[in-house]
Amino acid sequence: MWHFRLWDVQDVAVFLIVTLYMCHLAGAISIHSSQKSFTRSVQEDVFFSVDVTCDGIPTIQWTFMSAAASRPIGTWQLGVYTNITQDYSSRVQAYSNGSMGLSDLRLQDAGYYVVTVTDPGGSSKDDGFVLKVNEVLYEDLQYLFISALALACLAALLMLGMWLLNKAYKRIVAWRHRKQMPENDATELHPLDEQPDVPCIRHENTPQTN
Repeated sequence: MWHFRLWDVQDVAVFLIVTLYMCHLAGAISIHSSQKSFTRSVQEDVFFSVDVTCDGIPTIQWTFMSAAASRPIGTWQLGVYTNITQDYSSRVQAYSNGSMGLSDLRLQDAGYYVVTVTDPGGSSKDDGFVLKVNEVLYEDLQYLFISALALACLAALLMLGMWLLNKAYKRIVAWRHRKQMPENDATELHPLDEQPDVPCIRHENTPQTN
């Protein structure tokens, strides 16, 4: 009876030890982040801030995932190496605490970012972030403003052209009218200048007969 209880106590002790060890492994890596979701505009920068604690020197790996693609961004280990993929080599800044900066954002950068922390023993832990990238609003407004200005200038040029054509038409009509006026005057005055000779009838006083 006591022998059975002894083994029962040992089993409980082993279970507690294993549980504590698993808890130790689970707590050996911690990733703290104050913000999980980001909204930025095109050409802006974003900073994925994390604070990693780990037994030993951890290995940091960042991965990008979206509905259209999934690709690695970079892997680094403090004081050992930094390996950023070619697609992100000019836009990613790696930090020793696990944080990552991404500059010159594009629309295709919108998606899910995963940081994986691996300790020297091979245990790892993940954390994720969501990034939304919007088109630049002021560029759309600027485009609309430029388009409206171009249309307004075109309308003004058309109105000016119509006004000039109208003025030119009036000048041509007035010029043609002035050109025709002397001919009409000559035609109308010609009979007055050359009147036909009318015979002059002389009336002589004739004697009256009684």
